[in-house]
Amino acid sequence: MNYVQSIMPPEYLVFLAGAFYVAGLAITNQIVLRLFVLVGTGIYILYYAIIADRPLWEAILVSLLIVAANLWGLTSLLARSSRFAIPRAHRDIYVAFPRLPPGDFRALMNLATRYTVAEDKQITEEGAPGTRLYYVISGSTLVRKSDQAFVLPANLFLGEIAFLTGVPSSASTWLEEGAEVLEWEFGDLRRKCARSARFRLALEAAISLDLADKVARSMGRDAVRVDEIPEPIVDALQRVHPN
Repeated sequence: MNYVQSIMPPEYLVFLAGAFYVAGLAITNQIVLRLFVLVGTGIYILYYAIIADRPLWEAILVSLLIVAANLWGLTSLLARSSRFAIPRAHRDIYVAFPRLPPGDFRALMNLATRYTVAEDKQITEEGAPGTRLYYVISGSTLVRKSDQAFVLPANLFLGEIAFLTGVPSSASTWLEEGAEVLEWEFGDLRRKCARSARFRLALEAAISLDLADKVARSMGRDAVRVDEIPEPIVDALQRVHPN
C-alpha cells in the first residue's frame, strides 16, 4: 500500500475513479460504459484499502457487490452480442435479419415455428384481421391486392402491417407448395415486445426495412394488373383463389 501512496496521493485516486465514472456515463455504448465503471470501482476499492489505518471493509464489500452486478450485466451484454447466441438450427437465415443482434434473434426464433408448406396455403386475407406474422425463407409468395396481383420472391415478412398497426390485412397472400416459412403468433410477439423495448425496436426496424423493400418491388415493374398477368400466374391464382 505504501508503494501506491508513493506513486500517487490517495486523494488523487478519488479523482481518477470519478473520471472513469464520468467518462463511462458520457458514452452510450453499454459495454464500454460498464468497463469504465468497472475500472472506476476497482480504483475506489484500492482507495478504501489504503486511505485509513485499516481497510474500510464495509465500503470495500459494497464496492465488490457493485463489481459483481456490473460483471453480470457485462456478461449478459457480451453473450447477447456474440454469434454464439445464434441458435444452430437457424444460423442459415441469420444473414436475413441484419438489424437483430444475435441475442434478440435468438429470442425471436424461440417464439417461431419453422416448417415447410405441404400445399398451396392462403395465410392472409385482404380486409380480415391478422393473427400471425410470417417470414418466407424460400419459395414464392402470390399476392393479390385490389385489382393487382404479383409474385414476390423469398426473404420477406407477411402479415407485418396487421402486426405493426393492428389494422386488417392489406392484401391476400398465398404460399406456394414447398415454401419454407417461420410463423409467429401476434400475442407471443407483443408480450415479448412489452417486456423488452430493445427487442421491440430491433424487430420493428427489421420489419420496416423489409416493408420498404417490398413496397418498392410491388409498386414497380413486378406489379401488374390482374387482367395482364401471364398465363402461369393466372393458373396459380385460379388454383388457390377461384373467384
